Amino acid sequence: MYNQNQGCSVNSLMSQTLQTSLFQEALNAVELLSVDDQAVLLDVLHNRLKLRHREQAVQEIREVQKEYREGKFKSGSIDDFLTELDS
Repeated sequence: MYNQNQGCSVNSLMSQTLQTSLFQEALNAVELLSVDDQAVLLDVLHNRLKLRHREQAVQEIREVQKEYREGKFKSGSIDDFLTELDS
């Protein structure tokens, strides 16, 4: 009998294995580069990562601004905030 939960974990495992495999392939490819090219690649990746973080922050700010305009927020003191977290 097929268990759907097993299917999900098998799919997850396959996906994780594929990601690990792709990651390992990427590392192997980088090791074939010269040290100078590896340094350039590292700079490029670092800059792209900073850009992605910046874009993510902009998106989050837009969402918060939208919620603010729609009145989907509460104001109060820090104690109010902590009380809300506890409830």
